Amino acid sequence: MKGKKIVLGITGSIAAYKACLIIRGLVKKGAEVQVVITPAGKEFITPITLSALTHNPVISDFFSQRDGTWHSHVDLGLWADAMLIAPCTASSLGKMANGIADNMLITTYLSMKAPVFIAPAMDLDMYKHPTTQQNIDKLKGFGNRFIEPTSGFLASGLEGKGRMEEPENIVRELEDYFNSADDNTLTGKKILITAGPTYEKIDPVRFIGNYSSGKMGFALAEECAKRGADVTLVSGPVSLKCYSSRINRIDVESCQQMYEAAVEAFYDSDAAILCAAVADFCPETEADKKIKREKDDLMIRLKPTKDIAAQLGKMKREGQKIVAFALETNDEEVNARRKLERKNADFIVLNSTRNSGTTFRSEDNQITIISQNGKKEYPKKPKSEVAKDIVDELSAIFCV
Repeated sequence: MKGKKIVLGITGSIAAYKACLIIRGLVKKGAEVQVVITPAGKEFITPITLSALTHNPVISDFFSQRDGTWHSHVDLGLWADAMLIAPCTASSLGKMANGIADNMLITTYLSMKAPVFIAPAMDLDMYKHPTTQQNIDKLKGFGNRFIEPTSGFLASGLEGKGRMEEPENIVRELEDYFNSADDNTLTGKKILITAGPTYEKIDPVRFIGNYSSGKMGFALAEECAKRGADVTLVSGPVSLKCYSSRINRIDVESCQQMYEAAVEAFYDSDAAILCAAVADFCPETEADKKIKREKDDLMIRLKPTKDIAAQLGKMKREGQKIVAFALETNDEEVNARRKLERKNADFIVLNSTRNSGTTFRSEDNQITIISQNGKKEYPKKPKSEVAKDIVDELSAIFCV
């Protein structure tokens, strides 16, 4: 981050004291920091402290003196390489989401040409309130990058999600961004990604499905897009959103629908990352009316679904790459290596249900990448970080 110019916005939160550690971390990395603080923020930490750490005057008001001089939020928006708002209160989130420019920080945000990073900090009930979540979704839709709060002990005495991420991790997030900003390894590539579950209908109200949230596939789509790829994301039924304009999302429900969409997209793709948890079986017949409970038991005859990975493996042309996922409960590596051969994949991303707190409906994952050249084991980490590891591996085989 040497030479990078960072605008650090500080709002009125008890976590404002952590801004000192953020500043120190950024300055140690060689960044120049300009603080913009709200009036409420000054109740928690003094401008003198912040100025001493940044070696720059702290900006809080529009007008610095009574002689007509003023601080230009427009100039700050043009000057910065990035803006970081940490901590960011629920009040400031609401103002940013709705363009309420009643202080210097919000006007600077609205004028910002550079990427904006937001690190929320508030009590757990405020954070999970539908209004706050709606504002976060709205701001994400504008392209802002959120540094998720963590769970822990809060100033209210309660425990839960809402605690601002630790300063060293916030600094690392910015450092990773600047390091990857020049990573255009997938520019010009077309990547097909499947994500989420499939639902196989039994009748109009029941289906066979699984617990997949789609988070891993969506993280992969965002990471590929960040590196310059044009992404086709074929997603089963999930409640997630895409934020990059480089992602073309196709929503499907059944395995058959996902199969058809994936086959069509793969013709024109450079690679496929098959992350979806596709049902292996579906009912032989689908009832057109709700099945009534008339007997003590119900027999449903199942048939195999179409194998998407196997079909794409047969279609694969020279130069195309396939990354397949394997979720196993036992004999993990043996089963993954068999899948590597059967699906004609370049490598397998193996995860296991035996690793607690990973896979379905979790924020984390723990993977092993298996290829003809061996295996690479990775520790448990957030799915956004796992996505970087997988895309790093894909980028590497494109260069071979």
